[in-house]
Amino acid sequence: MNPADLKRCSRCLLPETHETIVFDDDGVCNVCLNQDTKRSVDWDSKRADFEKLLDEYRGKYDYDCIVPFSGGKDSTFTLWALVKEWNLKPLVVSFDHGFMRPGVIENRNRTFRILGVDHLNFKPNWKVVQLVMRESLQRKGDFCWHCHTGIFAYPMHVALKYQVPLIIWGEPSAEYTAYYSYDEPEEVDERRFNRFINLGINAEDMLGMLHDRPEGKWVTARDLKPFTYPDVRELRKLRARSVCLGSFIPWDVRRQTELIQKELDWRGDVVEGVAANYPYEKIECSVQGIRDYLKFAKRGYGRTTHLASIDIRNGRLEREEGLQLALEHDGKRPASLDRFLGYVGIDEEEFNRIAGSQSVAPYEHDWDKTRGEKPLPEEEQFDRSAPFPPTPLADRGDRSE
Repeated sequence: MNPADLKRCSRCLLPETHETIVFDDDGVCNVCLNQDTKRSVDWDSKRADFEKLLDEYRGKYDYDCIVPFSGGKDSTFTLWALVKEWNLKPLVVSFDHGFMRPGVIENRNRTFRILGVDHLNFKPNWKVVQLVMRESLQRKGDFCWHCHTGIFAYPMHVALKYQVPLIIWGEPSAEYTAYYSYDEPEEVDERRFNRFINLGINAEDMLGMLHDRPEGKWVTARDLKPFTYPDVRELRKLRARSVCLGSFIPWDVRRQTELIQKELDWRGDVVEGVAANYPYEKIECSVQGIRDYLKFAKRGYGRTTHLASIDIRNGRLEREEGLQLALEHDGKRPASLDRFLGYVGIDEEEFNRIAGSQSVAPYEHDWDKTRGEKPLPEEEQFDRSAPFPPTPLADRGDRSE
């Protein structure tokens, strides 16, 4: 099927295969309508609510808040704003999914030095990561389960460990999906985690799935703890609040990117499958192009469609120009796929079969029309020393499920 033939929002470019999408009688999607709601929000009142929230926690703990931090545009702006505009003392927490690019590491180190903040970095067991990537790819057509769950669960574990009850994230999901609207509060809590973060697979499910395979029988519940949301009773005892800064101030990625470029010398990068005029998007991950390629194979659109739609909603791009940009850049086969297939131990035929089995009607991908993408500038630098399958560890005396 030609992606150009999909029904799309009459205002932006999101197609009928987009998650949570609904069109009104005029053919406008609910994400665009959500942006209309955003324009009617009393942002002065929202900002006042945020400052009242900060006053409840400021100066009462070893850190005023925890800031989950990847080094991308959103978390970098969030950290800058909290330190420079609100004069907070944050504990910065990074979950390293195993695919960090050298440019983003340089960006975050420069940011930390300029702002003067404390930072914790956590990288999970690569052997475990390989197994859960393969499992979630085969079951959900999405290999990022460890990343989705770890990014949102691990900072909550740190909050409990360090007894810091306020956690502040960046971009709200209302900016690009319709799981939440701007006229309702969006807490980054267990409900949100189970609603769409963990792909419908909790850590207990994953453990059982891994134990169904010979190569995964050595994995224990302890190994999956970083991907497990903490006990909500403990979070309530701490009086934890986990919120998005973008629920309290109007989110504008282009304006915010320009700000961090000026204030922190933050630098963009090339990303596979993304048009060159979006050098700020998803620069953190060396396999981001594969994730977007999978999305295209399943739904008929990719990252450039998403970015162009944001610009169209904000009056920065004409719809027809955005559509041509998306059709030109979405769906290219990333060169990083060759490296990734070694990580998860499958061949490209199996990868394509998995992607095709997860297709969202009415889209059906035509693999014969797939175009190639140029490799990342640093592609040859990435480590290929531990291919699948992971070597089982010695018996650690724990087989709890």
